[in-house]
Amino acid sequence: MRLGLSLGYQTAWSTPADHLALAQEADRLGFSVVWAAEAYGSDSPSMLAWMAGQTERIDVGAAVMQIPARTPAATAMTAATIDALSGGRFRLGLGVSGPQVSEGWHGVRFAKPLARTREFVDIVKLAIARKEVAYDGEHYTLPLPDGPGKALRLSFHPPREHIPIYLAAVGPKNLELAGEIADGWLAVFYAPEYADEHLAAVAAGRAKVGKELAGFDVVPSVPVVVGDDVASCAELVRWYAALYVGGMGSRKQNFYNQLATRMGYGDAAREVQDLYLAKRQRDAAAAVPMEFIDRTSLLGPKERIADRMREYAAAGVTTLSVSLFVADRDSGVQTLRTVAEAFDLSGVGE
Repeated sequence: MRLGLSLGYQTAWSTPADHLALAQEADRLGFSVVWAAEAYGSDSPSMLAWMAGQTERIDVGAAVMQIPARTPAATAMTAATIDALSGGRFRLGLGVSGPQVSEGWHGVRFAKPLARTREFVDIVKLAIARKEVAYDGEHYTLPLPDGPGKALRLSFHPPREHIPIYLAAVGPKNLELAGEIADGWLAVFYAPEYADEHLAAVAAGRAKVGKELAGFDVVPSVPVVVGDDVASCAELVRWYAALYVGGMGSRKQNFYNQLATRMGYGDAAREVQDLYLAKRQRDAAAAVPMEFIDRTSLLGPKERIADRMREYAAAGVTTLSVSLFVADRDSGVQTLRTVAEAFDLSGVGE
């Protein structure tokens, strides 16, 4: 297993300088990858290109570049460019986002996300491999058949003909698709106790193309809070869990709520959602089960975190990407150092 750092996106309480300092510390500590995200604020490729120029060894990964935000060709251009700027250190994570962002922010219909993802990845792979991009799909047709366009190929030579592609996936069908067409899976709320079901879906997708799980990168983003009291550490994660389980998406279409239900927390997931949508966020956070938070996070002192890392490694995780729940840059740097020490103590490193 390797270590990664999930930075998320820029917020009202973070700055690009904060994220750069954490990425540089992760680089110094030997982390394998730093991921940046996007929703409807800061975009991931700008952050990653900026960090790539100020780091040395660590890979820079998009977690994710939103599929509705760009054409497949524009995504391939961006990926190839950052890969060139970084000397072959880019990882391309893709995701369809959710209905509210896709339709409300990007103006792109959310329907048929699996089919759109498959076609999108097909075209990205063609372009990065510098093949002629001609495609006749349900969602994408290149070139357009009734105009002056012609099939083109990427006009410069990137360092690699294949850039690792990851899918952000939650549901079983999307997990199977990730196994079939991608090199890795970006997971959220990954609990070792429930990993078998998720990995079985990925394995089914791998089997479709004659591959096994070996070589497929399983990358959960896992909240980490270091401290002596586990319950106190969990309090910092409650609001995050409540936002996703209760307020991310609509009542009928919240993938994280559905995930919590599949994990056996259906009653709690309904209560959290009811409270959150009633604008009772504090009560929603209080309703998130402690067990759910603990099983999907790294909480407590270094030794307990090391024990939990062993469980993640045993549950098929190949890159454990930590998400820092800290007050400021200095405490973030210290948390990264503690995570690195716990990782050494766990003995699960490659």
